[in-house]
Amino acid sequence: MLNARTGGLFVAAASTAILGAAFAFQYIGGLAPCVLCIYQRYPYGIAIALGLLAFALAKGPIARLALVFAGLGLLIGAGIAVFHVGVEQQWWQGTAECGGIGGANLSLEQLKAEILAAPAVRCDEVAWSLFGISMAGYNVLLALGLALVAFAAARGGRRRRR
Repeated sequence: MLNARTGGLFVAAASTAILGAAFAFQYIGGLAPCVLCIYQRYPYGIAIALGLLAFALAKGPIARLALVFAGLGLLIGAGIAVFHVGVEQQWWQGTAECGGIGGANLSLEQLKAEILAAPAVRCDEVAWSLFGISMAGYNVLLALGLALVAFAAARGGRRRRR
């Protein structure tokens, strides 16, 4: 049965492993992240801190609340990943930081400045996939699963009344 202590440790450890894998793909595998990939990393950092807080406190409402907030953060991360999958599949357009260049009313100097400031990695290109699922797609599954673990651990630490 999951409680705040074991759940917090699991959330922190799994989030650390997921972030470690992302950095390994970047620094060892040579796959530079796009801006949406970077945004997907922040909820894991927050989940690590909140999971460790829940582990340290072990019991009580603050430990459970930390896990609830970790789960909510991971749901936000899953939402960012769903958005990223949609951009990769051309279901919708990415953010302005995803590599798009401005409108037609730009001077030559402004257009040149935008081109030079544009990110080298586009959000709408799949850099890596396995079985037809991109890294953003796997991140949807991982973040949702870990959010469920966080919520289950927050609930498991409460005594049930009959």
